[in-house]
Amino acid sequence: MRDFALEVHFSRWEFSAKHHMTASDAESMTLGELTAMAGGDARSGLDDLWLGYTETWGAPDLRAAIAGTYETLDAKDILCFAGAEEGLYAAMRVLLGRDDHAIVAVPNYQAAETVPLGICAVTGVPLLEDDHWRLDLDALQAAIRPNTRLVSINLPNNPTGALMPRADFDALIAICRKHGLYLFSDEVYHLLEHDPQKRLPQAADAYEKGLSLNVMSKAYGLPGLRVGWIACRDAAVLQKLERYKHYLSICNSAPAERLAVMALSVSDKILARNRALMADNLAKVDAFFADYPDLFDWAHPDGGCIAYPRYRGRNGVEAFCREIVEEEGVLLLPASTYRSELIDAPVERFRIGFGRRGVGEGLAAMHRFLQRHHNDISVA
Repeated sequence: MRDFALEVHFSRWEFSAKHHMTASDAESMTLGELTAMAGGDARSGLDDLWLGYTETWGAPDLRAAIAGTYETLDAKDILCFAGAEEGLYAAMRVLLGRDDHAIVAVPNYQAAETVPLGICAVTGVPLLEDDHWRLDLDALQAAIRPNTRLVSINLPNNPTGALMPRADFDALIAICRKHGLYLFSDEVYHLLEHDPQKRLPQAADAYEKGLSLNVMSKAYGLPGLRVGWIACRDAAVLQKLERYKHYLSICNSAPAERLAVMALSVSDKILARNRALMADNLAKVDAFFADYPDLFDWAHPDGGCIAYPRYRGRNGVEAFCREIVEEEGVLLLPASTYRSELIDAPVERFRIGFGRRGVGEGLAAMHRFLQRHHNDISVA
């Protein structure tokens, strides 16, 4: 497998940089905070937990709680994984063979293209940078081959925060249905849409061959649980995925499953907390970029807690991201971490996150850096 550029970058800086300004998850919480929020005898139930193996599919009550986040699904339509990455990897390995062809939206979370690239032919279709990151449906339609088996999307998108207009989403499903294609939809930022009116149906609800990937890490801010899942109405596909999981994690952690059930029981409180923090942070980010209209092209994302502004400074985005973390401890993700092997991906952009506490301090550090280097980097 290819190096995972984003994780390589994080392994160098994530836990040493003072200001993690590119985090892709909402603010997390302590075990005590979660159990207090859940109330009742939530903590005492953990003391009685049996620390043996768990069910490969996931605990029945966990699957039922996850199914409750969909419109049309039952617990039988849910298969749990150790995080979203395991689910993505297993799905590509199960659904694709060496003689198949897949279509992947670009830019993307790197595994969305590198895992299928290790299996079969893959074509990239762009999110149109100058059209609010809309998926180029004409290019997607043109890319379909007789052996095309799967289309992979990410809504809201990482790194852009973009959503598809509902009409485009419906058109994509119609294309997939016409050609009998699986639609693999990474939906880890579902429920973090900034305008609820733009929220899309989840693929597993909307399409009989849709696979919805989600996780406790992003919208719920609980990545330490390592609990993800795939929702799908195709029982045969889920069975194959469950068999493949036997070669991976086998089963989830028992404490993590109990805590995930607990978190989902108070999901409304967790999501309200995270949305409020994001809204406050986004206002601060707006104000920051308003101070530097010549250095940055900034636009609101549709959802999630990340965005992908363009940097216009003379030193270029790669140097900017390197120098600002070395001098001020501000960690950002430059466009090189989203380079695609499929098509040219947007350049001179960087990912910024606003889902955690401390955004104000990070923006102040960015301001200090820009003031100190103003004459060197300003656009002529």
